[in-house]
Amino acid sequence: MEYLSRETMSIKEKLGILSDAAKYDVACTSSGIDRGGNGRDMGNALASGICHSFSADGRCISLLKILLTNECIFDCKYCLNRRSNDVPRAAFTPEEICELTISFYRRNYIEGLFLSSGIIGSPDMTMELLYRTLYLLRTQYHFRGYIHVKAIPGADPLLIQRTGLLADRMSVNLELPTAEGLRTLAPNKHRKNILSPMRQIQNGITANQNELTVYRHAPRFVPAGQSTQMIIGATPESDYQILSVAESLYRKFELKRVFYSAFVRVNDDKELPALIGGPPLLREHRLYQADWLLRYYGFSADELLSEKKPNFNILLDPKCDWALAHLEQFPVDVQNADYQLLLRVPGIGVKSALRIVQARRTARLTFEDLKKIGVVLKRALYFITCSGRQMYPVRLEEDYITRNLLYEKQRLPFDKGQITYKQLSLFDDLHFSPPQEKEEASWKKIS
Repeated sequence: MEYLSRETMSIKEKLGILSDAAKYDVACTSSGIDRGGNGRDMGNALASGICHSFSADGRCISLLKILLTNECIFDCKYCLNRRSNDVPRAAFTPEEICELTISFYRRNYIEGLFLSSGIIGSPDMTMELLYRTLYLLRTQYHFRGYIHVKAIPGADPLLIQRTGLLADRMSVNLELPTAEGLRTLAPNKHRKNILSPMRQIQNGITANQNELTVYRHAPRFVPAGQSTQMIIGATPESDYQILSVAESLYRKFELKRVFYSAFVRVNDDKELPALIGGPPLLREHRLYQADWLLRYYGFSADELLSEKKPNFNILLDPKCDWALAHLEQFPVDVQNADYQLLLRVPGIGVKSALRIVQARRTARLTFEDLKKIGVVLKRALYFITCSGRQMYPVRLEEDYITRNLLYEKQRLPFDKGQITYKQLSLFDDLHFSPPQEKEEASWKKIS
């Protein structure tokens, strides 16, 4: 506390430094917790979403995303706030963070807090400051809004336990996908130190859920679950390795989310990749799409990629790419296919698959019905039939479907010299190709 009290900057100056320093921490996540106002304290938490998301009534809601401090005793080669960098340093006191949070909430700027930190002094000292901040917010300032806080690897488990009883969500950043990557770029960090608090939080959540079955009013421990973040592109792991790590984390630690952050070269270091084409944003996007398939569509990492095919197709989303490699499973008749099989059809998402299953109980579905249900027909039409009939006379051939999926506005910019698909010929039945619909605004979706 003495260290922080020596700061002479104004809160506004600190906010400028520490909000900018927090931009590389990914936090765009739904809150995952419902906690209404109680008529006495300030704020609530809604499961509809936090951090530049949208609630059910269309409101944009957000978090105050800041660091406690950008001081750090570590010297990770990829980090802007590493010890050896000459950057402006600042640190909030717990009281200053409380005042900012309450002030912003009263002005309707925010609905919650995302709080992370560099390692100041030691992991224990940093975790104690984070705990004190949350303790003051919950008890002295009576704030009931959403709080996401980072657990500091190497900190006293008791501090993490106490903090978990005050936070809605906690996260421990895995940083890099493999232990070898950590040894190369973050020699002060160790995989065991990162996984230990992750396991502690998982065990704490499980124990708390069991306790709540007996004592309904017991304090809740990290009720919105835990998440982690991996930097993509700083080390040479393949997409298959990264996705396998994520799948293992979901299975072994029951994480709510794994976030992928495209590596941005902010430091000059011989160990860091050059990134001639800029940050690997498209690769990050493909990993998020594949992550969605793992969590909601019943896919496994081994189905999407393998040692022989270790990276995603940059031209097609992972679901379309998988379908083209497994054409023997198509076409699928929407009138009798089960829910899990419908989920594997490009253009059919979780909600539209459920609507199909419900609607076909009372009627025979047509392609017009599927469009109203929410199926993206410009992708699905190659892989489905309605009562045995196709929407258009299309061929179930990889080259033919690939060319049509990449047609005009649907395809991404690429070098023509890199195309490996068969060139269009005069003998292709172009007049059977369906009219291309307008590109949806939400092109990132993989349904």
